[in-house]
Amino acid sequence: MLPYLFIFFGAAFRLIPHPDNFAPIAAIALFGGVYLSKKEALWLPLLAMVLSDIFIGFDSFSSRLTVYGSFMLISLIGLLVRRRKNLATVLGGSVLGSLAFYLITNFAFFYAPIMYPHNWQGVFQSYINALPFFRNTLLGDLFYVGVLFGAYEFATYLAAKRKSKQWSSSPLSE
Repeated sequence: MLPYLFIFFGAAFRLIPHPDNFAPIAAIALFGGVYLSKKEALWLPLLAMVLSDIFIGFDSFSSRLTVYGSFMLISLIGLLVRRRKNLATVLGGSVLGSLAFYLITNFAFFYAPIMYPHNWQGVFQSYINALPFFRNTLLGDLFYVGVLFGAYEFATYLAAKRKSKQWSSSPLSE
């Protein structure tokens, strides 16, 4: 059930007005890698993206492949974070995912036939022009990682507390 909610949540938040690149998809990918099966983790961001792209529109195949692949990579980062999940590894995974998305997608835009000259100056120009988007990506990823991981950990804490309270108040515990 949780993966379907994330697909809906990710797609819906891409459809409502928001600052460029301030979206929950990378946080969902990282969360999936940490808490869900490998299969769910890899497909979760992809399905949210495809669902929302149906309404937003698809641009070039190479662009979508690069963006979708970047989110799947962030899911793999989540699988690594899962091994030693704590605040530092989750935040580090989020920053690493944001940086990977920035580097991969903007290198791909450098290869777009019209956007930049195909030389080192074009590569640097692509990265420089994308810095405002990177800022939003980083801030959005950290924000949504905080929301998703924080809500999940808090809900897990409350469930454990409730369970221990039920156990201690049962007739068998006396």
